[in-house]
Amino acid sequence: MNSLPFDFRGASLHALPSGALWWPERALLCVSDLHLGKSDRMARRGGPMLPPYETQETLDRLAADLAATEPREVICLGDSFDDLAASRDMATPLRERLLGLMAGRRWVWILGNHDPGPVDLGGTHLADYALGPLTFRHIAEPGAAGEVSGHYHPKARVPLRGRSLSRRCFLLDEARLILPAYGAYTGGLDCARPELASLMGARAEAILLGPRPVRLPMPRQRG
Repeated sequence: MNSLPFDFRGASLHALPSGALWWPERALLCVSDLHLGKSDRMARRGGPMLPPYETQETLDRLAADLAATEPREVICLGDSFDDLAASRDMATPLRERLLGLMAGRRWVWILGNHDPGPVDLGGTHLADYALGPLTFRHIAEPGAAGEVSGHYHPKARVPLRGRSLSRRCFLLDEARLILPAYGAYTGGLDCARPELASLMGARAEAILLGPRPVRLPMPRQRG
């Protein structure tokens, strides 16, 4: 597993190539913004017709990370489904697959802005979750410390051999850690945008996803 280890607020964490966060000491895996059922939601609301395979692909990715890490606890950091109807209308084979992944583990659903929690799937449902030095919530709060959040789907654009490379990324500074979106059909917000640049400290870093995650100073807009 080509993870990138790093320390945050006294916790020894690992960024996985998939965008999941692994905390070995707690045997805890955290993923954010799965947005299961996005193609269904877009079709239902008259949007573009996307191939309806993103839920299966996202669950395949999650199953691989669970097999690699064997966590005792899983935190889904909000917007796990694209809306409540996507949770309710999930096809039976996919629902059974998800329930199989949940079996035998403590499973925490953090409430997101898209879905207030798939309560019919079991697990524990929380607005935020404090564990050791860290607090897990969906949307970053100003002034928070030791916060792990999602919501923004951060990505970074870096120059490479005269071209520009864009990758999903973790964002990290002294106070907060923002996870990339995990779902197959999730887009991204450039970390140089004011919404993210204003949240992160001057010494913030990005961990770019790829076969081997790479850590570098967080790209910012040039004045």
